[in-house]
Amino acid sequence: MNVRHLTFRLLQVYVSVVRLGSVSRAAGQLHLTQPTVSQQLKRLAEAVGEPLLIIGDGRITPTLVGTELYHAALDALSRFEDFNGFLQDARQGTRGSFSIAVVTTAKYILPRLLGPFNRSFPGVEVSISVGNRGYILDRHRHQQDDLYLFSHPPTGEHTLSGRFIHNPLVLITPPDHWAVNNAPADFSALLEERFLLREPGSATRLVFEEWLRKRNLQLKRVMQIESNEVIRMSVEQGLGLAVLSEHTLAEGDQKVGRPVIPGFPLGSHWYLVCHNNRRMPYAAANFVRFINDNLAHCVDQRYIQNDLAELLGQLNTDH
Repeated sequence: MNVRHLTFRLLQVYVSVVRLGSVSRAAGQLHLTQPTVSQQLKRLAEAVGEPLLIIGDGRITPTLVGTELYHAALDALSRFEDFNGFLQDARQGTRGSFSIAVVTTAKYILPRLLGPFNRSFPGVEVSISVGNRGYILDRHRHQQDDLYLFSHPPTGEHTLSGRFIHNPLVLITPPDHWAVNNAPADFSALLEERFLLREPGSATRLVFEEWLRKRNLQLKRVMQIESNEVIRMSVEQGLGLAVLSEHTLAEGDQKVGRPVIPGFPLGSHWYLVCHNNRRMPYAAANFVRFINDNLAHCVDQRYIQNDLAELLGQLNTDH
């Protein structure tokens, strides 16, 4: 058999003729002329090299070889019907996979989004990379992921971003710190304190340092710690003061003070980021759409500041 001469149309015509036992009925079902169906059957028999059909008593029945071809054709067509269903699901974003890279602080946000998404779309597989801002920026530069989650998004000609969650940065102190019950009128009263900061380039540190710079303020004592959890625990133990995302503090029973200081909390947001020159998988676009439509069910209402609609309109999901 010369399989190069087989086509799906030939197999569809053959299956229809065998099922209906009639060329004319098959032609009507397929919206073809009877001569066209007969010609297709002839081409198929020539490709196989064996008689396929027996005409008798006004009905067409398959030969032994024809019967085996019929079953093989059913298998092939059925597999491609399954594939067509998969393709439709994939194009709707209900099947498939995508990758997302998030800065470390965002690990407190991402599960609240992925959990409900997974329950709604169990056919989508998600791979996650977590690291500090420098690491995620490097992944972004090399377009290693479909989506990124930043609180201080990168910019560039081919970068798209949309903010969707407010990310307040709060000042925390040891629980017995003097400022808890006797809050100073101005942040400058705290400049002699030791502050525990993330590494240079951290989004939280960038926002905090920019806030200080605009007020001509400079910290006197700084200790660098590359972990939000270690910073929080160090503050609990009296090692110093810190500025951290409120979402970080919401994840446990922290024993820290939160004095009322003018200017705090500092304003910040979480952003979904992608490349407009990289094709977005349907599943990833569906995740963005899901967040846009269901954010109120994923996070506390007071944190919602959703501007993802514009991002959705710019996503590149074309092949």
